[in-house]
Amino acid sequence: MGDPGEPPEGAPEGGSGSDDEYRSVVFDESFVRAARITELSADERLGGAPRAIRHKLGLGLLASLPRQALTLLLLIVVAFGAAVYFGVTAPQQEAGGPVGQQLTSELTALSPPGGTVVAADPSSPFANLSAAAGYADGSAGFGLPAARTGTAHFTQSQVAAAVDTVRRYLVASELTQVVLAQGETGPVRALVTPGEQGQFDQSVDAPADDQHHSATGWMVRFDPMKVSLASDTVKVAGSVGVHELDPSTLELTADHTLVYALRPAGASVTGPVTLYTVRREVRFDLDRSDVLDGQLRVVDVAQQAGPSACGVAQAEYLQPLAPGPVAAAAQPGAVNPGDRSQPAWQGCAVMGGPTG
Repeated sequence: MGDPGEPPEGAPEGGSGSDDEYRSVVFDESFVRAARITELSADERLGGAPRAIRHKLGLGLLASLPRQALTLLLLIVVAFGAAVYFGVTAPQQEAGGPVGQQLTSELTALSPPGGTVVAADPSSPFANLSAAAGYADGSAGFGLPAARTGTAHFTQSQVAAAVDTVRRYLVASELTQVVLAQGETGPVRALVTPGEQGQFDQSVDAPADDQHHSATGWMVRFDPMKVSLASDTVKVAGSVGVHELDPSTLELTADHTLVYALRPAGASVTGPVTLYTVRREVRFDLDRSDVLDGQLRVVDVAQQAGPSACGVAQAEYLQPLAPGPVAAAAQPGAVNPGDRSQPAWQGCAVMGGPTG
């Protein structure tokens, strides 16, 4: 028995017959797969909708994507939008603000012994300095470590670069005349890392005796309206040490006694001269990027300075006393700024030398 769909006499040979009449309207398989026909919902059918099909939204290429791909694309868009939102709304660190450790500084004012500031010889102000104390002119007294010094994680060249950066900072902050007595701060600021420059600027613009914003913590400076240098020479004695704070950071410590010859601003070259002594114990940190950039972080500064009056504000400028009698010191005991075997920070005390 033949197929019910075939004529009783069987399919005509050669493919001829009624199929030829519909061959032009037969859809191939690719056309059928591409058709997007969606049946009406039950509600639509019950409501007697006149249309037999619903057309999908015109999503273009998106309509041809698999459901998993559309879901993934939606998640990517949402994640990107969230990242942009939080990136815009997140609180930003104040520009120029301190990063990491801030400078902490202390100053011990040393009042003159016996209530009198002794004048030095204007023609040879340093003549009475003890030769045994090891004073030299300027940077020759820095006592830098040997050129071949290296550490476990820093090469000799890296250590040498760090030492040279510290040397340049010491020259700028303790020996440069425009910084000492002309109010300049740029040579010192240029050697401070960007993370500390904000604190440096605050210390210069609004100095405060709060252990963090003292301009005299960063550098030795005298009020140009009150003080002038009586000699271009600064006598220096001390040393610089270097070791690793951790595998990525070098720590250098400078401990120096500096003696300045000063006279009142506007005084004649034959006028009275005061020897003003400052001991500065400074700790510097330099990581690998600091070494490459030739900059440093000033971490701690402890100073002794005199002759100065106890209780006088010295956050902006150091305040040396002029030769002559002064009020008797109220603090017992004596502190010698040339004695670096003792802690630098000891509060206000009587100056034990050198006095010229």
